[in-house]
Amino acid sequence: MELGSDDFLPPPECPVFEPSWAEFRDPLGYIAKIRPIAEKSGICKIRPPADWQPPFAVEVDNFRFTPRIQRLNELEAQTRVKLNYLDQIAKFWEIQGSSLKIPNVERRILDLYSLSKIVVEEGGYETICKDRRWARVAQRLNYPPGKNIGSLLRSHYERIVYPYEMYQSGANLVQCNTRPFDNEEKDKEYKPHSIPLRQSVQPSKFNSYGRRAKRLQPDPEPTEEDIEKNPELKKLQIYGAGPKMMGLGLMAKDKTLRKKDKEGLECPPTVVVKEELGGDVKMESASPKTFLEGKEELSHSPEPCTKMTMRLRRNHSNAQFIESYVCRMCSRGDEDDKLLLCDGCDDNYHIFCLLPPLPEIPKGVWRCPKCVMAECKRPPEAFGFEQATREYTLQSFGEMADSFKADYFNMPVHMVPTELVEKEFWRLVNSIEEDVTVEYGADIHSKEFGSGFPVSDSKRHLTPEEEEYATSGWNLNVMPVLEQSVLCHINADISGMKVPWLYVGMVFSAFCWHIEDHWSYSINYLHWGEPKTWYGVPSLAAEHLEEVMKKLTPELFDSQPDLLHQLVTLMNPNTLMSHGVPVVRTNQCAGEFVITFPRAYHSGFNQGYNFAEAVNFCTADWLPAGRQCIEHYRRLRRYCVFSHEELICKMAACPEKLDLNLAAAVHKEMFIMVQEERRLRKALLEKGITEAEREAFELLPDDERQCIKCKTTCFLSALACYDCPDGLVCLSHINDLCKCSSSRQYLRYRYTLDELPAMLHKLKVRAESFDTWANKVRVALEVEDGRKRSLEELRALESEARERRFPNSELLQRLKNCLSEAEACVSRALGLVSGQEAGPDSVAGLHMTLAELRAFLDQMNNLPCAMHQIGDVKGILEQVEAYQSEAREALVSQPSSPGLLQSLLERGQQLGVEVPEAQQLQRQVEQARWLDEVKRTLAPSARRGTLATMRGLLVAGSSVAPSPAVDKAQAELQELLTIAERWEEKAHLCLEARQKHPPATLEAIIHEAENIPVHLPNIQSLKEALAKARAWIADVDEIQNGDHYPCLDDLEGLVAVGRDLPVGLEELRQLELQVLTAHSWREKASKTFLKKNSCYTLLEVLCPCADAGSDSTKRSRWMEKELGLYKSDTELLGLSAQDLRDPGSVIVAFKEGEQKEKEGILQLRRTNSAKPSPLASLTTTSSTASICVCGQVPAGVGALQCDLCQDWFHGRCVTVPRLLSSQRPRLTSSPLLAWWEWDTKFLCPLCMRSRRPRLETILALLVALQRLPVRLPEGEALQCLTERAISWQGRARQVLASEEVTALLGRLAELRQRLQAESKPEESLAYSSDAGEGSGNMPKVQGLLENGDSVTSPEKVATEEGSGKRDLELLSSLLPQLTGPVLELPEATRAPLEELMMEGDLLEVTLDENHSIWQLLQAGQPPDLERVHTLLELEKAERHGSRTRGRALERRRRRKVDRGGEADDPAREELEPKRVRSSEPEAEEVQEEEELEEETGGEVPPVPFPTNGSPSTQEDQDGFEPVLEAGSDTSAPFSTLTSQLLMSCPQQPSRQQL
Repeated sequence: MELGSDDFLPPPECPVFEPSWAEFRDPLGYIAKIRPIAEKSGICKIRPPADWQPPFAVEVDNFRFTPRIQRLNELEAQTRVKLNYLDQIAKFWEIQGSSLKIPNVERRILDLYSLSKIVVEEGGYETICKDRRWARVAQRLNYPPGKNIGSLLRSHYERIVYPYEMYQSGANLVQCNTRPFDNEEKDKEYKPHSIPLRQSVQPSKFNSYGRRAKRLQPDPEPTEEDIEKNPELKKLQIYGAGPKMMGLGLMAKDKTLRKKDKEGLECPPTVVVKEELGGDVKMESASPKTFLEGKEELSHSPEPCTKMTMRLRRNHSNAQFIESYVCRMCSRGDEDDKLLLCDGCDDNYHIFCLLPPLPEIPKGVWRCPKCVMAECKRPPEAFGFEQATREYTLQSFGEMADSFKADYFNMPVHMVPTELVEKEFWRLVNSIEEDVTVEYGADIHSKEFGSGFPVSDSKRHLTPEEEEYATSGWNLNVMPVLEQSVLCHINADISGMKVPWLYVGMVFSAFCWHIEDHWSYSINYLHWGEPKTWYGVPSLAAEHLEEVMKKLTPELFDSQPDLLHQLVTLMNPNTLMSHGVPVVRTNQCAGEFVITFPRAYHSGFNQGYNFAEAVNFCTADWLPAGRQCIEHYRRLRRYCVFSHEELICKMAACPEKLDLNLAAAVHKEMFIMVQEERRLRKALLEKGITEAEREAFELLPDDERQCIKCKTTCFLSALACYDCPDGLVCLSHINDLCKCSSSRQYLRYRYTLDELPAMLHKLKVRAESFDTWANKVRVALEVEDGRKRSLEELRALESEARERRFPNSELLQRLKNCLSEAEACVSRALGLVSGQEAGPDSVAGLHMTLAELRAFLDQMNNLPCAMHQIGDVKGILEQVEAYQSEAREALVSQPSSPGLLQSLLERGQQLGVEVPEAQQLQRQVEQARWLDEVKRTLAPSARRGTLATMRGLLVAGSSVAPSPAVDKAQAELQELLTIAERWEEKAHLCLEARQKHPPATLEAIIHEAENIPVHLPNIQSLKEALAKARAWIADVDEIQNGDHYPCLDDLEGLVAVGRDLPVGLEELRQLELQVLTAHSWREKASKTFLKKNSCYTLLEVLCPCADAGSDSTKRSRWMEKELGLYKSDTELLGLSAQDLRDPGSVIVAFKEGEQKEKEGILQLRRTNSAKPSPLASLTTTSSTASICVCGQVPAGVGALQCDLCQDWFHGRCVTVPRLLSSQRPRLTSSPLLAWWEWDTKFLCPLCMRSRRPRLETILALLVALQRLPVRLPEGEALQCLTERAISWQGRARQVLASEEVTALLGRLAELRQRLQAESKPEESLAYSSDAGEGSGNMPKVQGLLENGDSVTSPEKVATEEGSGKRDLELLSSLLPQLTGPVLELPEATRAPLEELMMEGDLLEVTLDENHSIWQLLQAGQPPDLERVHTLLELEKAERHGSRTRGRALERRRRRKVDRGGEADDPAREELEPKRVRSSEPEAEEVQEEEELEEETGGEVPPVPFPTNGSPSTQEDQDGFEPVLEAGSDTSAPFSTLTSQLLMSCPQQPSRQQL
C-alpha cells in the first residue's frame, strides 16, 4: 500500500568515524581498522580532521554537463509495477477508443493494481461476489468500514478492471474459431494509446504533474441529455469493453464527434449490401445523403460517422466476400446489422456473440478481443534514464535546483529540514498520483571535465597547499592506485573504478539500489552543497534484499532479470525492513566521506544542490569477494569490467612489489585459481581436446576474449574452434562453443600448468618471509630462551619490518609498544638521576611518589629488554626509604624545632620523589609560619592590619594542621574581626543615613573605635568628614564675622559643601535661609526690571552699557543673547568675579561705565545720523545703511528711527507707540490737536533693555535690600543706578525750574486751555449726533483701550471694530491740520534739554521729568507727520489682526458654552469667592490666547495696552501695567475717542450733518 508522508520511519544511523591525524595519514590502513565494525552496516561515514579542507579544483566556467531525467514515482519498484499496470489497462481502454479516468474513493485515488491483486488473492471476482466479501476487500485496501465502500469497489472493478482481466485471461475467446492473424506487421507499427512511452519526453522543470495526471482528475458528470440519449447510462448496464461506458469513468476520446453528428448527417444504423452488374458492390443507406467508400474514406472523412458500419472490400468475388463477412464466434453471417468489423485484423463479430455482449454498435474505433489481448500482453520496454536536452553550467544548474526547491517547499533552501525532505521524497516515490521530475548530473567523467581534487599533471601549476592535497591518499584520484590497493595493478584507466566520476545533484535526485562493479569498495566525497542521504544494506543481507525485491515485484524481474544492476530501481527502506532486511541511513554533509563495503547494497538521494565525487578501490580483503562476484556474473551472464584472473596473475608475476598482506591474500587466491584451472583442463582432456595454443590474452580487446555463453572475460584459458573463429568459451562452458567436432576445437592458454605453480611459490616465499621475522620477534618479546635482548636488537627487528614493508600486524605493534615503553623508561630514569644531581628547582616538575617509584622499578624489571639504568633507580629508592624513616622519627618526637623540620623538608625536595612524611613536615612548617604571622599581626606595637588581612588569616588558618594553638588564634581573630565589622557597619550607617548626626555623636563613635587594633575604612571616612565639618564651621564663622556682609556666591558655595557633608550642622539652616532670601529679592528685582523672556540678565540691565558706541558690537551681542550664546555678567563692567565682591570696585566701575555709555551713545548717534534715511531713498542701498534687528535693511513708509541711537528699524519688527492708546482722556487731558503730547516717542530694543520701572518702585526694592544680610552684585548695581537716576532728576528739575523753561511751560499750558475751551461747545453736539444713530452703536473708547475681557459679545466686538476704524480715519484726517512749532526754543535752552533728554533715555528708570522735557522739545519743532503716518498705518494693521483675534476668541467661548462649560454658570459664579472670580477671566484669556496662537500659526499681532501719558515702553507690550502717575485718576469716566475728535475739530461737520 502507499505510504503517507508521515508513515516513513528513518532507519537507524550507520557508524560514523572521526579519525585522528595519525590515523588519517594511512587511508587504507584506517579503513581496514574500522572494517570489522563498519562492514556490519554495509556503509559508514568518515569525518576528516577539521583542518583537512581540500580546495575545489574544478574550472567552474568551463564545466558543462547534460543531466539525466528522473521521474520519482517510476524509480520505486512497487510504484513502477502499479504504473505499468495502469499503463496496460489504459492501453486496453485506449485501443477501444476510450480514455481511462481513475475514480476517487474516500478522497483518494483508487489503487487499481492493489484492487486487482487483492481480488485474485481472495479467490477471484466470482468467488468474492458469491461470498459477499467486497467489504473485506475494502478493509484490505485500508478503507474505513461502515460506508458501503465494498459495493462501490465492486462497481469500479466490474466497470474498469474486470473487462481487462477477462481479456488477459482469454475468457472471452473460448468460443472463438481460431485462425492465424495476418496483420502482425500492422500490429508492430500500431501505437496502442496516446500516452507517451516512459522516459521518451523531456519533462517540464517546474511542473510536478506528468502524463498520468489526466487519469487522476475527477470524471465529468453526465448530463440529463446524455442519459436520455444513451441507453447504457439509462439502464446502467455494463457488459463489455468499448466506448459505450461513458459517464462511468470511461470517456470517448473525441466528444466533438457527437456534436457534429447532431448538427450534420448521421450514418445509417444498418447497411444493405447489393450486388450489381460488374461485380461492383455499393453501399446503400437508409439515409441517401451519406455514403462511405472504404476504410480509408472512413478514417479520413472530414465528418466521420459516430457509429460503426461494415467495411466493404472491392474487387473480391462474391464467395470470398460472403466468407469474409461471417462472425468469428458463431461462423454465421446473418444479422449483418449487428456485425462488427475489427479495425485491427478485419475480423467480424456479432455484438451478441462477444463476451460480455454489447448492447449496440459502439462508436469510434473498435478492436476485437484477440487484438486487444495481443496488444496488452506485449512485454514492456526496458526501463532506463534518458538524457536531458539542455546543457548546464554549475551556476545555471544551481539556480535551477535552488529555485525548484524553494518553490516546492515555499521557503528558503537552507531552512528546509532534512527530515522533511526525506519524508517528502519517499512520499513522492511511493505516489502514483504525483509525477515529480528532477534532473541529476550523474556519472560525469572526471578525465574529461576535471576532478574536484587537485591533480598533479602538466596542465597547471599547483600551489604548495594544492600539492599537499594532490598527493594525499584521501584524494580520490590517488586512493585507487595506492600501494596497498589492488586496482593499481590494472593498467587501463577504468572510468568510475580507477578514475573518479562526478555527481551534480538537486533536491530529490536519487541513486537507486545497487552494488559496485565486481563487488568492490566505493568511496564518495561531498565537496560542497546540501547533504546527501544514504541508505545501506550489509553484504550478508544482499541476497535477502534481492529475494524481497523479486518477491514483491516479480513483474519487473521477469522482463529484466539483471534489474538491480541497472541502477534504476528503488524500494522503500521501510518495506525492506518490514521483510527482515537490515537497513541503515546517514546524512553525508559537505566535507565528509561515505564508504560502501563489498557487495553492500546502497541507495539514496540528494537534499539539494551539491557536488560529489566517487571512485572504487579494492584492498587485499576484497579478493575473495571479487572471485565470488565473477561466479555471480557468470550465472547472470553479465559482462565483466576487467578480468579477475588477469589481475591475480599480474600481481603474482611481481611478488616483491606487493604489500605483505596483499601477497598473502594473492597467494590464497592464486592457489584456489590454480586448483580450479587444473580441474577444468583435465575435463578438457577427457573430452578429447588435445590441441593447444599459447595466447597473450592481455593483448586482446575484451570483446574478443569474452565467453559467448556467460560473457566472462577469459585470461588463463579458453576453448576455440578452427572452423568458428568468431567465438570462444570459457572452460566452464566447453559444451556450448559450437557443434563442430572436438578435433577442430583447441585450447588457448596463457600459462602452462607448470608455470602456474612456480608463480605460486614466489608468492609463498614473499608471504612466509613475514613468518620468519615474526618468530624472532615472538622469542624476543616473550623471552623464551631466558635472555633479554638489548634495545639495539629490538630496534634492528623493527627496522627490518619497515624495510621489508611488513604489514602493520599485532606483533609489529607489540614490538613498537615495547620499544616505546623501554625508551620512555630510560628517559625517565635519566631524568630522575640528572634532576637529583641538579637540585630541587630542576626536578620540580618531575616529582613522583614513592609508590610510583617502586612501580617504575617493577616496570623496568618486567620489560623484555636489558637496561643498565635499573641500578641507578634502585639506588634512588634506597635513599628515599632512609629519608622516610628519619622523617618519621622527627614527627614522632614533637615538638621539634622549626629549623630541623625545614632542613628535613629541603632534603626531601632534593630527592625528586614525593614521600608521604614530607607532606606532614610541610603542614607542620606551614602551621608554625601561620601562628607566627598571627602573633605579629595582633601585637600592640605592630601596624594595624586591614579587614582583608584578618579574613585572609582566617582562611589560611583553616588549611593549616589543626592544633590547640591554631584554634585559640582563630578564635581571637574571629572575635576581633566581628567587633571590627560591627563598628564598620555603624560608621557606614552614619555616612549613608538620611538623618545626619551632630558632630558630638560622631566624635564619640570615632573615639570608641580607636581602641580596635584594625584599620577601619569607614571610621577613617567618618574622621575625614568630621574634619571637613569643623573646617566648614570655621569658614562660616569667618564669613559671618567679617567687615562686610558675605557675598551670595560664597554662601551658596558653603551651602553646597555643607549639604554634601554627612554631619548635622546647625549653621547650614541659617545659611540656606539667607541664600533663599537673597534669591527671593533677586527674583523680585528681575520681575520688576526684566521684560518677559528677556535676553539680558538683571546685572546687565542695571549696569550701564559700556559698549554703546559700537553699533555692530552692541547689535551682535544682542543677537548672541537672543540665541543664548552670551552669558557673561561681568564683562560689561570689566570686573572679575573677585572684584564683584568689593563694593568700592563696583561703584568705581559703575561710574566709569556711565561715562563710557554717554560717550558711546554720542558717537553712535553721529554715526547713525550720517546713514541715509530709508524714507528719502527707497531704491539705493549702501554699505553704511541701517540694519534692522531682523537682519534686513529697513526701507519704505514702515521704517522708524530710534530717538536715542538714531538708527532705523522696521516698524513691524519692533514695539512702537500707539496713538489711540495714548489718547485716553484724563481730567487733565488736552484736546486731540495738542499733537506735542501725542505718544510718538520710539526707543529701539537695543536702547530700551528693561521695563524701566518708576523710581518709587526701585526705592522699595532698595529698602528690602537693606534688610538682607547678604551682598549681591545686583544690589550694589541697583544702588548705583538709583543714585544716577536721582542725580539726573535733580538736574532735570533744576533746568525745568529755570525762568526760560518755566515761561515755555506756561505758554504750553495756555495753548492747551485754549484748545480745550474751543472743543467744549461741540461736545454736546457730538453726543447728540451719535445718539441719533442708535443707542447700541455708540463706540466707547473704554472698550478699545482697556483689556480685551470687556469685549465678550458679538455686538461689542462689532462696536469696537467700527469705533477703531472711525478713530483711525479721524486721526488720519487731522494730519493736514497739524502745524508747528508752537514754541520757539532758543539754542541755549534746547541744547541742555536735549542733553538731559539723552541722559534720561539712557536710564533704565521711568521719571516724569523725562516726559516733560520730551514735550517741550516736541513743541519746539514741527510735527513729525511721517512718523505719525507710519504709526497710524502700523496701528491699522494691528487693528485688523486684533479683530481677527477677537473673533477667534469669541468662537472659542461659544464652543465652550456648547460643550456645557461652567464658565457662564451664574449660580456657580455667585458661590465662588470674589478673588477667584476676578482671576479666572485672566487665566481663561491667557489660555484662549495660547490656543489662538496655535490655530493661527503664531502670527497673531500683539494687543495694544494703555499708557498714562508717559512714553510708550516695552513693559506695556509684555503684559505688565505701568505705575500710575501721582495725579492720575483711574476711576474717571472715559468718553469716546470720536467725541474728543469732534471737540478738537469744531470746524468739521459731524457724520449726521454730512
